[in-house]
Amino acid sequence: MYNSQNHKKQMQQPKLLHESPLDKLYWERTYWTKGYCHVAGVDEAGRGCWAGPVVAAAVIFNSNTYLPEINDSKKLKAEIRDKLYDVILSSAVSFAVGIVSNQVIDQINILQASLVAMGDAVSGLKIKPDFILVDGNHGLSMNIPNKPLIKGDALSMTIGAASIVAKVTRDRLMQQVQKEFPQFSFGIHKGYGTRAHQEELKKYGPTSCHRMTFKPLKEMGSV
Repeated sequence: MYNSQNHKKQMQQPKLLHESPLDKLYWERTYWTKGYCHVAGVDEAGRGCWAGPVVAAAVIFNSNTYLPEINDSKKLKAEIRDKLYDVILSSAVSFAVGIVSNQVIDQINILQASLVAMGDAVSGLKIKPDFILVDGNHGLSMNIPNKPLIKGDALSMTIGAASIVAKVTRDRLMQQVQKEFPQFSFGIHKGYGTRAHQEELKKYGPTSCHRMTFKPLKEMGSV
């Protein structure tokens, strides 16, 4: 039987999705409709680690691209991230990464290093964006309009894609770092302050890839 109330709800649904941040293209669509053709998403990985670099990625999609599986990289299993990484790279019209070493992190602090990495990723794009969606509560000091979005990697498909590219890139870098320091299981804990990492630090002491300005490392003294 025809139900006018159900019909009304069905007719309203697309509008609600369009106006709600739960629609993962809401923010992209907001700026596309304002005339910004190339909207980039930017995010970083490794900000809270005790070792290794911070890595950022920037991604631009065409407005007809929709990848519903994309989400905050931290909410995805490693094998899913790896598959989506390949899909993102083949679907994006442009992508780039920025990497800032642990030595630079110690010189300028992790917040500034993360912003530098994100700026480098944007600068590395082959197509210059005319608007940037940035994960977090800090915008970028660039001559390109940008908007910070807290938890943007879960709200925006483009930021979520950048978070996946940054995370996969960094994880693979830390697997290479483990080859240089085989006494540390960097390929597993990726430099985060896990119990295993803490035990390794107690046994072997910090390495040249550790962030010595971070409190747990400061307390251990210099390398």
